[in-house]
Formats: sequence, C-alpha cells, structure tokens
Amino acid sequence: MKPLALITGGQQGIGLGIAQALATQGFRLAIASRSAPEDATVQQALQSLPDARYYQHDLSNVAAIPALLDLIEAQQGPLDALIQNAGVAAKVRGDMLDLTPENFDWILNINLTGAFFLAQQVAKRMLATPAGHYRSITFVTSVSAQMASPERADYCISKAAAAMAAQTLALRLAPHNIGVFELRPGIIETGMTAGVKDKYDTRIAQGLVPAGRWGQPSDIGQAVLPLVTGQFAFATGAVIPVDGGLSIERL
Repeated sequence: MKPLALITGGQQGIGLGIAQALATQGFRLAIASRSAPEDATVQQALQSLPDARYYQHDLSNVAAIPALLDLIEAQQGPLDALIQNAGVAAKVRGDMLDLTPENFDWILNINLTGAFFLAQQVAKRMLATPAGHYRSITFVTSVSAQMASPERADYCISKAAAAMAAQTLALRLAPHNIGVFELRPGIIETGMTAGVKDKYDTRIAQGLVPAGRWGQPSDIGQAVLPLVTGQFAFATGAVIPVDGGLSIERL
C-alpha cells in the first residue's frame, strides 16, 4: 500500500504545496485543518489531490487529537508521515511591550501546544505499529524561530519553541528509525503574507533575500520530499532553511 501522510493546514498555502509534491510521489494524503469541509478552499484542494481525504481539526483542541487519529486510521490506515505545517500569525503586530496574555496564549496554543501534542500522539502510534514504509515527522516552523521580530514577538517565540520540540523528539525517536526534521520557510508568497506583499516586494528588490525572489509553496514541497522518503534518514534532527539565503549571516 502507498505511504500515508497527514498534513495539517494542507488545504492552502505552504501546506497545499507540500501536499501536491507528496501526491506526485505516490503518497496518500490526510489533510487536516479547522476549515469547514464545504469551504471552497478545501474543495479546490481536494479536487487537485486525487488520493486525499479531509479531516476538520482545530490544533488548539488537544483533547480532540485521539479522535482525529482514530478516524484517519479507520479510514486510511496508520500514518507514515506527519507534516506539522498549520499555524497562525500574530493577531496584532506592534510593540511587544503591549502584547497581551490573551494574544500570547492564543498563538502558542496553536503553533506550539497543538503542534507538539499532535506530534507526540503520532509518535506513540508509530512506535506501536510495525513499519511498512520509512516514517517521519516534520515541523514546518519559520526563519522567525531564529530571526527576531519585536513587533511579533509571540509568533517568534512560538516558532522557536516548536524548533526545540523537533530537536527533542528527534532524539527520542532516533533509535526507532523515525526521522524528525524542521523546515524553516522564509518569505513565502501565500495568503498569510498577502497583507505585507508591497512591503516585501520592495525589500526583496533591495536585496533582503539573496535569491532575489519570493519563495513559493512548491519550494517547501520539494524540500519535504527527501525527508519523508528516507533520503535524509541519517540526518534526523536536521534544521533546513528554505528561504533563498535570507537567514545566512552576512556583512
């Protein structure tokens, strides 16, 4: 049977780019997001993914994780890969000294807590199930896990913490040949960045990104392929920037 990958946030943006890349390599797909099943974005994504099923799931609802995984296993079988991609941006960009506990908790509940406990539960089930294919867990974080932006400190903190979640999980699962990786996208052209497009068009033209262009969801999808197919098996724990050179230190 073809390998099965669960992609959170796989109905749009980076997640859809990853889903499309995996589909070309013969993966069956479970797409999870908080969007309603009848949402137009979800329907368009499923039409472009011939071997995918959709599952509605809110990452911040940790208690719902077992039911999600039970349903996926009942309908499609055990997972071979988890790509933890879904996440949210800061509710408010501004002075971090004005950041509220409510907004801080909201973003961490999704980008960190929900992401970690989903990966934890997937890992437990992988350990309890004989391997049919190479198995892996990939966290899609951000260059903001390393590069600080005081006007969205809550987002940066959530991604830095998710990066450590990937590192510790990589150590835990390495003896079982389950790879854990972290991808750090840079400035990617998606709906999430549409509101700052003009700003970054200018900055990219001025040299912010050495590659001289926006990243595309397909760039992230291509980076995921060797991770989920076992070509990076001995590189578990690897942190891979996919940012056109944005995060390289330079003079």
